[in-house]
Amino acid sequence: MGKDFLTEKQRALSKLQKYCAYQDRCHKEVRSKLLDLEIYGADLEDIIVDLIADNFLNEERFARSYARGKFRMKQWGRFKIKQELKFRNISAYCLKKAMEEIDEEDYIDTLVHLIEKKKKQYEQKEKDLFKLKGKIAKYIIGKGFESPLVWKWINELLPK
Repeated sequence: MGKDFLTEKQRALSKLQKYCAYQDRCHKEVRSKLLDLEIYGADLEDIIVDLIADNFLNEERFARSYARGKFRMKQWGRFKIKQELKFRNISAYCLKKAMEEIDEEDYIDTLVHLIEKKKKQYEQKEKDLFKLKGKIAKYIIGKGFESPLVWKWINELLPK
């Protein structure tokens, strides 16, 4: 069957299957893509149902791969990952599953690595230990690591 014989809905479904096969997507991204393709109403919902049924769209899989990727590649902390997933309307169940992808030992190792990296970067310019700790903490908390955990490790790794 040639492309000339496909309905608009079938063309959109085919495009979205490729879109989802390339990279895991959340429902919000798929819905937005369909709206960009000017697919609305029942057709939009039917396409989303078809994508879920054919396992092109799986929110738990998306949340898990998103958390894994952002932690490993961008070294984001749990708080920032959760915020980004919430922004994408990911359910509480999928959020919980996504956080299971981050190994506690790897999380601490990454935190320690970031503290040591920033210490080397800032200690040449900043001689005041109090300000140095503050700059390091601000950077790492900005990456989404929990404040109490960051301060615990900064105080442990930097001399008094």
